[in-house]
Amino acid sequence: MLAREPRNGGHAPGVGRETLSSTFLEGMGGGLLAVGPDGLVIYANAAAQKSLGAFPGAALGEVADELSGAVARALAGEAVEAGPVFRRGEVTFLPHVTAVRAGEAVVGAVCVLVDITAAEESARRMRSYAELTREQDAIINSTSEGLWICDSDANVLRVNPASERLNDVRAQEVVGRNMRDLVAEGVFDRSATLEVIRSRAPVHMLQSRGGRTLMLTGVPVFDEAGELIRVVVNEKDLTEIDALHRQLEEQQAIQDRFRHQMLEMQLEESEAQRFSARSPCMQRALRQAIKVSAVDSTVLLLGESGVGKGLVAELIHQHSTRARRPLIKINCGAIPESLIEAELFGYEKGAFTGAQATGKPGYFELAEGGILFLDEVAELPLSSQVKLLRFLEDGRVTRVGGTQGQQLDVRVLAATHRDLRAMVEAGAFRLDLFYRLNVIPLPIPPLRERAEDILPALRHYIDRFAERLGVRRRFSRAATEALLAYSWPGNMRELINLCERLAVMTETEVIERGDLPADIAARSGPSPDKGSWPEGTTLARAVEETERALLIRARKQHGSQTRMAEALGVDQSTVARKMKRYGIE
Repeated sequence: MLAREPRNGGHAPGVGRETLSSTFLEGMGGGLLAVGPDGLVIYANAAAQKSLGAFPGAALGEVADELSGAVARALAGEAVEAGPVFRRGEVTFLPHVTAVRAGEAVVGAVCVLVDITAAEESARRMRSYAELTREQDAIINSTSEGLWICDSDANVLRVNPASERLNDVRAQEVVGRNMRDLVAEGVFDRSATLEVIRSRAPVHMLQSRGGRTLMLTGVPVFDEAGELIRVVVNEKDLTEIDALHRQLEEQQAIQDRFRHQMLEMQLEESEAQRFSARSPCMQRALRQAIKVSAVDSTVLLLGESGVGKGLVAELIHQHSTRARRPLIKINCGAIPESLIEAELFGYEKGAFTGAQATGKPGYFELAEGGILFLDEVAELPLSSQVKLLRFLEDGRVTRVGGTQGQQLDVRVLAATHRDLRAMVEAGAFRLDLFYRLNVIPLPIPPLRERAEDILPALRHYIDRFAERLGVRRRFSRAATEALLAYSWPGNMRELINLCERLAVMTETEVIERGDLPADIAARSGPSPDKGSWPEGTTLARAVEETERALLIRARKQHGSQTRMAEALGVDQSTVARKMKRYGIE
């Protein structure tokens, strides 16, 4: 019911009351529904019909079930102002539900549907903007690099926490102030912001602050019209970067050292198998050889004849940086004294009677870029020792009969079985040359001090020679005992030659004691109670041979390791370990 009737008879000129009401209802911007107490739609304006497909007589639950709850409460007499927000297509509605009363009775409900699509979109954009702002703030505040933001007149707008720490200032002390004033007051000695404003281009500069070195990068920000609106200055602490760089270098050095150690261990293991090296003394010699292969120092290999000094020289060459260059081996004792100088250093044409007409390069020249191995270096005559010393000092050689020296890149390895110190005292070897050669002495132990290596070496070489011949060969227990009791004065050379002879000459698969040379077959091991030790036997060697002899005898008498341990007064694990060490089966 209207509050006041129009003066012109109760309606607008030319328009009836019902027509005017209908026009008002249809012209509403939102939808309008009238629902009866039975839940059927009584009235739906054009907007409701278009949005919801609601027409008079339709059940509310079928056209707008989202309103059913609010309408039911209104029909029940409850006060309901707004229903749940819901969508139809691209439109979002906020419903207002009001009960229609006739006196005290509720006779229906009116639902006004307000289109809040634009408001919802605005709210969503505001939420997105707020989230973006929080995200940007989090990024700016969490970065480890300093950040200053100023306007086009150098007024400080923002400073992040990292910049506070780097410059030892507080944001509230500088935000809102002008960079010109801060420079004038000595807070900063120079300003990247002012340089950017002056040049209108990116600027890079270094600045010292509290013992730190900062790298500043200023960047101008322009609007669409090309006007400068902001200056952003980024600060990087080079002091921390340098510290991190040093830490990375240290970690890399540690990794390289571990990698090198692992490589050395792998090489040592592979070479130990090649050399049949199970004894600690021989493994130590191989480990040292692999270590010195990485440098260019002169190495002096010391050891008795036949211990394998030449094999160790090959090992050093194989694992050195000169592995692709030649390894020249010279036995200084096998060259006549009158020719050794010409062979080593070469000669010019006509240098002596019988010389080649074109001259000849020496072994040093042939080893250019590689290694020259001087075996039996103690046999060099004094005159050749002088020239060798000169080469070790300056790397130059002069051919016999020549006047012009030439520079060479040759690493020298030397070997001898003689006592060079004693030769120096006797005047047979130069003291200065001895010191030049003895930069890295590398002793190779004799086979008699490497008891653990004898049996593996015997098996390795007998199998190798037997394979070449296409036959099978193995040692009997008695032959093994005799070979283990032998002192091997010829060392590895003697052992290798013996294995070749046995593989060729033995007629059966099993090599018996009788197939061995008489001086070896006669040995059955030293007798610990007779004390018959060869002259020069070391205490360690005597202990080893005594242990081996006792173990061999106990095995013959008692058979099992358990009974052997009871007889010898030790535990079974000790017997097993020592039998393995001495190669006793």
